[in-house]
Amino acid sequence: MEILTNLISYILEIDQKLGPVIQTYGGWTYAILFLIIFLETGLVVTPFLPGDSLLFAVGAFAARGFLDPLSLFGLLSLAAVLGDAVNYFIGRRVSSAVFERDRPFVNEDYLKRTQDFYQKHGKKTIILARFIPIIRTFAPFIAGVGKMRYENFAVYNIIGGLLWVSLTVFGGYFFGNIPIVRDNFEIAIIAIIAISLIPAVIEFWKHRSQKLKIATAKVGVPPSKNLENGGGKN
Repeated sequence: MEILTNLISYILEIDQKLGPVIQTYGGWTYAILFLIIFLETGLVVTPFLPGDSLLFAVGAFAARGFLDPLSLFGLLSLAAVLGDAVNYFIGRRVSSAVFERDRPFVNEDYLKRTQDFYQKHGKKTIILARFIPIIRTFAPFIAGVGKMRYENFAVYNIIGGLLWVSLTVFGGYFFGNIPIVRDNFEIAIIAIIAISLIPAVIEFWKHRSQKLKIATAKVGVPPSKNLENGGGKN
């Protein structure tokens, strides 16, 4: 519990942590930021690393002249795209190993369902997941396990990576130093995370509404329909 509390505190106070890092490491800060974003998106064991909060904070520091915004955009977009690609191939490799070894405790039906899900909804999922902490780390891995076509994955990986980095970094660049935002940075980070969840909530609600309509339609089929299909024959 203490670890979780410290992690949340670190994420919310990322602006206070980033300043000393820039002062201490100078140009190497770009490499450190690249590594953090790469690991946060590239390994399923590191979803706890800062993502949205870090990108917003570096944008704010870039506006103060400590970092170059275009360099940040280029490097961190590359880190995000490469991270997802590595995560995808790890998932794909694990999936292959599971099937080859025919392990009895692995539910192959679940893996097949995952594959079917990404064939139908994967493109949209890869982009939306970029803006959802933790889900962002697992989505490319599951896409690999489900064997989503890499050509499709790569296109939406790039689109999602560019959108995520540009919106958060330049959001911090243009809004991070407004006095009310700078003085209430923790609240701003919470707001960013909350806003990032809106597209996923909308998609969930649309999917739920669609399922309810289908269920209602099935329940509402009049008995005469069954008779027409031969249900009343002796």
